[in-house]
Formats: sequence, structure tokens, C-alpha cells
Amino acid sequence: MPQVTRFSILSTDYKFVVMCFNAWLCSSDDNVVSVNEIKQFLSHTLERRKLNKGINKRENLLEKKKNQHKLRIKGIQNKALLKRNKNHFWQSKSIPTKKQAYKNLTDEGDQLFKMGIKILQQSKSQKQKAEAYILFAKAADMGNLKAMEKTADALLFGNLGTQNITAAIQLYEYLAKEGSYKAQNKFILLKKKKSPENSERMKKKQIAKALGFLSSYGIGMEYNQAKALIYYTFGSAGGSMMSQMILGYRYLSGINVLQNCEVALNHYKKVADYIADKLEKSEGIPVEKVRLTERPENLSSNSEILDWDIYQYYKFLAERGDVQLQVSLGQLHLIGRKGLDQDYYKALYYFLKAAKAGSANAMAFIGKMYLEGNAAAPQNNATAFKYFSMAANKGNAIGLHGLGLLYFYGKGVPVNYAEALKYFQKAAEKGWPNAQFQLGFMYYSGSGVWKDYKLAFKYFYLASQSGQPLAIYYLAEMYATGTGVLRSCRTAVELYKGVCELGHWAEKFLTAYFAYKDGDIDSSLVQYALLAEMGYEVAQSNSAFILESKKAKILEKEKMYPMALLLWNRAAIQGNAFARVKIGDYHYYGYGTKKDYQTAATHYSIAADKYHSAQAMFNLAYMYEHGLGIAKDIHLARRLYDMAAQTSPDAHIPVFFALMKLETVHLLQDILIFNVSLSQISLKSLKTPMSNSWNVSCRQFTMRWKWMKLDNTLGPYWDLFVIGLIVAMLIFLLRNHYRAGVHSHFMRNMLLEFYDFHQSLKRWVLTVQKLAGEKCSPDIELLILEDKDWAD
Repeated sequence: MPQVTRFSILSTDYKFVVMCFNAWLCSSDDNVVSVNEIKQFLSHTLERRKLNKGINKRENLLEKKKNQHKLRIKGIQNKALLKRNKNHFWQSKSIPTKKQAYKNLTDEGDQLFKMGIKILQQSKSQKQKAEAYILFAKAADMGNLKAMEKTADALLFGNLGTQNITAAIQLYEYLAKEGSYKAQNKFILLKKKKSPENSERMKKKQIAKALGFLSSYGIGMEYNQAKALIYYTFGSAGGSMMSQMILGYRYLSGINVLQNCEVALNHYKKVADYIADKLEKSEGIPVEKVRLTERPENLSSNSEILDWDIYQYYKFLAERGDVQLQVSLGQLHLIGRKGLDQDYYKALYYFLKAAKAGSANAMAFIGKMYLEGNAAAPQNNATAFKYFSMAANKGNAIGLHGLGLLYFYGKGVPVNYAEALKYFQKAAEKGWPNAQFQLGFMYYSGSGVWKDYKLAFKYFYLASQSGQPLAIYYLAEMYATGTGVLRSCRTAVELYKGVCELGHWAEKFLTAYFAYKDGDIDSSLVQYALLAEMGYEVAQSNSAFILESKKAKILEKEKMYPMALLLWNRAAIQGNAFARVKIGDYHYYGYGTKKDYQTAATHYSIAADKYHSAQAMFNLAYMYEHGLGIAKDIHLARRLYDMAAQTSPDAHIPVFFALMKLETVHLLQDILIFNVSLSQISLKSLKTPMSNSWNVSCRQFTMRWKWMKLDNTLGPYWDLFVIGLIVAMLIFLLRNHYRAGVHSHFMRNMLLEFYDFHQSLKRWVLTVQKLAGEKCSPDIELLILEDKDWAD
């Protein structure tokens, strides 16, 4: 029986693969396989496979020549030999050939891969996911390329707790080469039979996407944007939706390519068509996108993710009879929102409890479940009609919309567009976005009504304001083709982009967030970075936030700030105010770029004017106060400080300290000017030569003014020292304030009194200067003029 040479990269040592996956299941460091071991094993296996191929080829050639030589010697007409060969032929029929054995092995690998996919889709725990990946390892050992791809993805994203980017890259590169070899071998067959099943592009598209992503960030590979673009192009040509989306974003924003709206429109439309088809089958599930840039105390109890303790509390209240919470929990379990698993049985359980209590929304959702059909509520048009009718009789918009769907598609009742239109209109009047979309679709397609693109646009627009994804898709279609509205490529691309971001790949937002919460920073960064490459603004800011923290280990530290600046810039272009302020900070402090106060001030101005950012106003005020990159303007600085305090309550205390410091410093300056003015009056009264005495006083002023340049004495952060003194003084005053029961606006009143005293002192200084009747040197005169400009 001939031996079968296994095809996979992992075939020579399956035990090693199982050991790798078992190591993922263990949390102790002793069981984790090192990167070097995997790298050495992979390289050894590749070399061994190449060597075996060469040896087998030579052996087959020698064997063939030997047989031919024997046949020539004995004579092919030998009857005995023919008889023996004939008998051997019929006996060999019962022995499987090498081709048959290979086919059996391939079929077994395919079965294992399908089993793994099924377990992965139904898995609710890490243990079940681990079982799925063990099946993928076995299938990969039998030559299944899709299973190898899943294994590589698990190593790259750390799906089971341990990340190994080096091993992932080795697998991706092997799969890319293997795919290209097969494509070349099947070139002739493809010419004869152009069936999608014969094409190898489906096997190469994800590999090209992964290698492009790694090259784009320089993760485990050389940072090379040109190479990344080539990989993305190959992936897009192979039909990868993610590569299409990445290219669409690049052409929209002009990233390493010439900005081209029409090319971006072409890429985004292909992905949007795919997503819209899924949405029409109710297969699209919205995913929460958590921003890591929020405060840590808010992040732990983020509104996008339902905390487990809060969920238990809600369950307790729902069991006690809280109808509203019963409906809410039913909705969450129906579609799998807020970090909860999709569970049709739990959804139906809560809806039935609420329906018994008379909830019209619960009745309508039960009807929806029976209309669409699932494991807990098998598809049943009659039951759906019953519950929709019960809800509609109570005037419920969801129930009215459900009845409209039944009549529109003829499910359980005859098709009746007039009845459908009536129910859709009633539900739309109550503000239900799905009903507004259905009305728009009827007028767009002319189903039961005359085509009216203006009315279609109206209803699509109304539904899109509530985030109805299909309405957004059809609006994009209208803008892209100029149907019923003036054609706008940019608007169409933006709308298509919104639809594309509802794809199944958005599920990585949840896995990335949970990895971040669990402390697996590298795994979180890789997942956010991939989504950022696809154009998700939230992922771009999250990736930049992680890079800025310098907790990641997959990139060199000197590359983190430049990469973070790049991502903050992309997020800012998409309208993120916080990212715009961050870009200003990077230019102000010189993080990942050269210090540039003018550029920093420009970004702060954009954030303050366009987004009304209190932080940007405060930073800009500080720059105006000190004349950093812009002309010094105390008037404007004070006004910006006040605007920051009015914009955000969180800015009240920082603004108070900043104004206290500003007034204190200028008070000291005015006291020095006052001393110089008194010396002028005394010198004049003694009738001494004014020229000499005035020069002496000016020199004294200059020396004292140099002493006031506190940067030379206390260092560049002397203002923090002043603020510290002010804080100590305020603590003392506030303690007395609470003892004496002074008015609650004590701090503000104290600041106003301090400011009034400062202004009075300045007016006194100006009066004394007039009495002196002489002029100082140009430098001192300029200083006095500056004070005159803002004294009033």
C-alpha cells in the first residue's frame, strides 16, 4: 500500500501543533511555546518539504528508467509477464491509489474544518472555542488551507489568549506562496472552465489582506506602504470585502494614493451591496464601539457594554415583574447587544412574560421572532399575524409595521399592496424608522404605487436620521446614480461607508475591548489597528490611545509616537475633536514630530472654533498668555479662559488657577513699574540732573525686570510652583470659609476682588507715570504701553 505524503505545513509533526493549542488553554507561563521554537519548527518543516519533493522526484525518475530497462531486456511480448501484469492489475484494484488516499485525507480535513466552524459559531465559552481551534489544527495537518488560515488568524489576533505574530507571518507567507502555485497550475483549467469553484482567489484574499495590514503598520514585518497597497490590491481582486473597504478608505482620504472619489465609490459600493443583502435577510447585528479615550472610571461602566453586576440586577427586577426591563432584556438577547450573547430562548422568555402583562412592544417582538423564524420560535406566519394584530390593536408602531410586511410579501395572507401601504403609513406617522424605509422602498421600486423618487428620498431620509441601515444604503444609491436628487460622489461614498461599517468584521470591536480590559494590550492593538486601517474612526483613536500609552510590545518604542500621530490625524479628519486636540499636543511637546507652536495653535483653534472644545480653548489661552507661536494677547487669553469655563464644568478649577496665576504675575510686574515711577518723582523733586538719574533708575528697573524672568531662576515650570502656592493659600482660605459659612461663590468673588485690586493698582501706576513727566528707554516704554493696552 503506497504511503500518502501529507500536504500541510504542519503535517510532519501534528503533536507539536496540538501542543501549541493546548498551551493556549493554559494560563501558566511554563506551558507556553516560545516564538523561537515555532519559528525554527516552521522553517525546518518548509526545508524538509522542499527536500522531500526533490528526493521523490529523483527516485520516481530512476524507478521509471529501471522498469523500462527491465522491460526491454525481458521483452514485452512475454506471455507469462503479460499474465502476471494482468493479475497484478486486478489485485491492485482493491488497494487504494495515492490519489484516492489523498482525496480521502482532503475530505476528512474538510469535515473537520466544517465541524470547527460550527462549534465556533455556537461557542459561548473559551473552552468551546479552544475545541474548535484544535479541530482546525487537525484539519490543517490534513492539508486544509482554510484551517491553516484560521490558525494563522488565531496566532495573529491572540484569539485564545496567546499571541504569536512571528508564527502567524510564517503561515501567511506559506499560504500566499501555496495559493499562487496552485493558481499557476490551474491556469489552463480555468481557461477551459471558468467556474468560481476552480478559482483559488477565495483562498488568497484573506492572506493578502493580512500581509498588507502587517506591512502597513510594520508589525513583525518591514514597514512598507507600497507593499501593503499591492497586497490590498491582490486581496481586492480576489474578492476580499475587507480589502475592498481598505482601498475605498485609502482612495477617499488619499492615503499613499491619489485621492479619487470615483474609485473609492466603486470599492465601497461592492462592500455595501454585500452588507445590504445580509441586512435584508436580517443577518446584520449592530456592534457597540467603545471609546478607550473616555475616562477610566467611565470606561469600566461604559454605556456601550452592560456590566455583569448591572445585568444581574436587571434580571432580578425583570423577574419581580418590571415589564419595561423584561422587554429591554428580551431585545438585548434577541440581537446580542451590550456585550450579551444572542439567545433566542431567553429573548422569547422575557417577551412572553411582558406580553402576559399587556406589553404591546413585547407582543410585536414575539410576532417578529415567528415571522423571521429561529431555534426558539420556528417560522410560523399564522402565529406572527396573531401577535402583530394584538400589538396593532393597541396602536403599536412595530405591530402595524409587522402587519404591513405580511401583506407586502404575502406571508400567511394574500399579497395586498394597498393594505401594506396603509399599515406602513400608520407606523411611519408614529415615527417607526423601519416603516418609513418600507414606504420609501415602495415609492422607489413602484411596488403597488407609482414611482416617486422625491417621496422615496423623503422617507429614506427620515428613516436614515434614526440610523436605519437599508435606508442609508438606498440614499447612497440615489446619490451615486443621481436618481431623484443631484448626483454627489462624496455624499454617496460617506453613506456607503456608513453601511460598510455594519459588516461582521465590526465584531472585533468587542473582542478588542475585552482583550484591553483583560490586560492583553498587544492583542487589542492588532484588532483595533486592523479596524483603523478599514476606516473606523473609533478604532483609529483607540489604536492611537494604546500606542501613546507605550504599553504595547509588538512595535518599537521609537515608532509608537509617529504611528499614534498618524492615527490621531486620520481620526481628526473624520471629525474627532479629541483627536484634533491631541495633534496640537503632539506638535506642542514634540511627540513623534518636531516642536511647532504655530501648528499646535492652528489645531487648537480648529478644535475650539469648530467643536467648541474646552480643552482646546484652555490650551489656546495659555499660548496667547505666553505668546507661544502666536502674538501675546492677554485680553484674548482671559476671554478664552472664561469661554473654557463656560463650555465645560470640568474646566472651572483649572481656569480659576490659571487666572490666579495670570493676575499674580502681572501684579508683580505692576509693582516693579510702580517702584520705578516713584523713583522718577523723588529724583525730580531733588532737582538732580534728570538724564543721569533717569538712566540709573532705568538700569535698576532693567535689573529687577530680569529678576522677574523666573524662567532663569525657577526653571521653565515656575508657573507650576506659583500655582502650588496659590493652591496652598486657597486650602487655608477655604478652611476658614467653611468655618465662617461664607457664600458658596467665595472663590469666584475672591478672584473678582483680586482682579479689581489689580486694575486699581494699574490705574495708580499710570497716574504716577504721568506725574513723572519723563520718558524711559524704549524697552521700558514698550512694557508700560503693553500694560496700558489691557489696563482698561
